[in-house]
Amino acid sequence: MSQSSAPPKTVLLRRGEVHSPADPFATAMVVERGQVAWVGSEGAADAFADGVDEVVDLDGALVTPAFTDAHVHTTATGLALTGLDLSGAPSLEAALALVRDFAAARPDDRVLLGHGWDAARWPGGRPPTRAELDEATGHRPLYLSRIDVHSAVVSSALLDLVPAVTREDGPLTADAHHAVRGAAFAAVTPQQRTQAQRAALAHAVSLGIGTVHECAGPEISSEDDFTGLLRLTGQQPGPRVVGYWAEQDAAKARELGAAGAAGDLFVDGALGSHTACLHQPYADAGHTGIEYLDAAAVAAHVVACTEAGLQAGFHAIGDAAVDAVVEGVRAAAEKLGLGRIRGARHRVEHAEMLTPESVAAFAELGLTASVQPAFDALWGGEDGMYAQRLGKERARALNPFAALLRAGVPLAFGSDSPVTPLDPWGTVRAAAFHRTPEHRVSVRAAFTAHTRGGWRAVGRDDAGVLVPGAPADYAVWRTGELVVQAPDDRVARWSTDPRSGTPGLPDLTPGRDLPVCLRTVVGGRTVFVGPGE
Repeated sequence: MSQSSAPPKTVLLRRGEVHSPADPFATAMVVERGQVAWVGSEGAADAFADGVDEVVDLDGALVTPAFTDAHVHTTATGLALTGLDLSGAPSLEAALALVRDFAAARPDDRVLLGHGWDAARWPGGRPPTRAELDEATGHRPLYLSRIDVHSAVVSSALLDLVPAVTREDGPLTADAHHAVRGAAFAAVTPQQRTQAQRAALAHAVSLGIGTVHECAGPEISSEDDFTGLLRLTGQQPGPRVVGYWAEQDAAKARELGAAGAAGDLFVDGALGSHTACLHQPYADAGHTGIEYLDAAAVAAHVVACTEAGLQAGFHAIGDAAVDAVVEGVRAAAEKLGLGRIRGARHRVEHAEMLTPESVAAFAELGLTASVQPAFDALWGGEDGMYAQRLGKERARALNPFAALLRAGVPLAFGSDSPVTPLDPWGTVRAAAFHRTPEHRVSVRAAFTAHTRGGWRAVGRDDAGVLVPGAPADYAVWRTGELVVQAPDDRVARWSTDPRSGTPGLPDLTPGRDLPVCLRTVVGGRTVFVGPGE
């Protein structure tokens, strides 16, 4: 992403803690021409002091690679940040009160947009009825997406804009949801869209995120939304944006400037909306969800993308959907050769319901698992939404990050924002303290998946780490004491012994404060400076 026509400054950072495998004890770093030029000790930094444009006194702060969020919906994130966010509503009554207040405050909006309701967490467990939404809005058009964005409730006035959709009460899913979502987002003006994108990108860099993977597509946003976002990132300082377009048309993805015909190319839906595709019925519903693509369609798409030199990728959550992806990618490998398929680094988004066989297949086929640890933090556990939908036994098997790492499957961490918030250190904590202990990974492994893993997911092995020659994408943090996990224990025991020779990371034990971002730098250019920095 071009931040400015002027070349980036040569900068010396000193008197801090630099998280670098090149020198586990580094306290200083030099950045030149947008790349890391040197990392080392404070004493050696004196040799560079006279030849730089700027010296940054870290005053003990921690410097790490900037985070990569590998799954973001930028415009929807910005609309949630600047509009109606129901994710914190503790009850149906509280959600309806927020809708009333929002409608009163936005008299000129053609369509009222909101996101984040989750009836599974409310007393009574039911979503708002259409009559309740009509009353709360004064009979204006309203679209409210569920927290997983795979279903929505709407007002009668919005349904008037989409007459083909049934007027039956209750959350809309599948094609009906896509239709009302399209109508709602068509009412967003270009100015509103740009404002939302700016808000989302500014929020990302304030959290130390240097790169986001935009997961767009015709059923999620629009071509104008996607290309407008890519243009915007070349016009203002902010994070790098890698765009994916979820359509079974490799030529269209390339035409739009996408890195791949990937991201949320739906094989199924989501567990919360009962639309993830399962082998066995839901514990709380008499069906197995929805299959949007079968193995043959997956195979055809993977072949087309591989031959076009693009990444393919799929949204797959349920076990039947994951198996369809595996079967399809394996068929493509039989046609084109395993080496070509592995070299293309195709992706699977979410990949929640995995078996030992599907984990092994991911490793064999070179599939990257683009996953969201915050899903487990939000919906896991013995009494969480996963257990409600699947029963406790199936729920305990979800999101097996440790098994994926043991098998050698590349991991890239993200948020799926606005499904869960942009929160990189919270994401690392969620993976390290998974609600199912056998799925936990070390803080260091989780941190790597959220930094270097995101770069590897787009085919870059030379980035996401602070070593000479790497892109100077980094963040500066105010944090507590740094610790090193004992190599034989994923979570519990910690060491501050410098003889370990391993760069330390913040102690993310639940209950402790997360690090605060002081500065974010992308390509050697500062894109965020926190208050008091």
